[in-house]
Amino acid sequence: MNQKRNTGRSSEGADKKGGYKRSKPASEKPVPENSKKKFSAKAGAGSAKPDDHTEKRKSYRKAESNAGETWKKKPGNSQFGKRKPATKKGSDENADVFQGQKSTIRLNKYLADAGICSRREADRLIASGVVEINGKVITELGTKVGPGDQVRYGGESLKREKLQYVLLNKPKGFISTSDDPQERKTVMHLVENACKERIYSVGRLDRNTTGLLLFTNDGDLAKKLTHPKHGVRKLYHVTLDKPISKNDLIQILQGVELEDGVVKPDKLEWVESVSAKNEVGIELHSGKNRIVRRIFEHLGYQVVKLDRVVFAGLTKKDLPRGKWRLLTEKEVNMLKMF
Repeated sequence: MNQKRNTGRSSEGADKKGGYKRSKPASEKPVPENSKKKFSAKAGAGSAKPDDHTEKRKSYRKAESNAGETWKKKPGNSQFGKRKPATKKGSDENADVFQGQKSTIRLNKYLADAGICSRREADRLIASGVVEINGKVITELGTKVGPGDQVRYGGESLKREKLQYVLLNKPKGFISTSDDPQERKTVMHLVENACKERIYSVGRLDRNTTGLLLFTNDGDLAKKLTHPKHGVRKLYHVTLDKPISKNDLIQILQGVELEDGVVKPDKLEWVESVSAKNEVGIELHSGKNRIVRRIFEHLGYQVVKLDRVVFAGLTKKDLPRGKWRLLTEKEVNMLKMF
């Protein structure tokens, strides 16, 4: 026989046995005497005036709000004194700012940034007594230069300039010098509008050699990129007057004895897309003059075309022949890691 389950609830709510008790409506609850609001007849019918305690709370909140506005108007003023800007832990007091009011740098860096030479070479110039600061000959290494100081070298006033880095895809027919007595076309004509600072080429390319050429006024970086010990990668696309044999490739990889010493490339292989076997890619870090042409001429080959396609990790991507571009910050940081 089915029996109704006793839930302990009625239609009007639960009884005490079920654990529930019906709550009275809000209108039936007794209101304590001390919580009743006081009304003023002067306020008019239907209007109410809060008691003194409520007024005090409003006054406190207003004062707190005003205090907040005062703080916003005078940032940096607090009970602990004027705030100082946060500085990076371990930062040098003589940080190289030079755009602001307070900055000093070492004299050798000043000379390097002015495009005179590298820092190491600058130390030798300073020690030899050919550098002046404010009319006084300086021979002490480590001397600091401030924004208002006048530096002279060889009787000429120097100015520390913004460091610039320009990459050119050199075309054929331009020589890699700043000036030419024979008034031939130089690479400086191609980058003359790249920046207002005076820049120099990092290394050279022959007149008939095309490809990547870097320009900068950063003497330290230029010295580093041209020194063989840093192993700066240079990749050339070489077109020869005839197919090169496998035996000659192996011989070149093993090292070629030239008049100024043995040269051994890092890599050498045929260009896969060319069936004639007269085009090769050669990678090396030697900075010797006309080194690629002399390697192949030593074995009886003539270089018809020579194009530098990679230099220190930089490529010709999106850089047409005869055009230049400024290096990105990421590329500059990469170069400084050598």
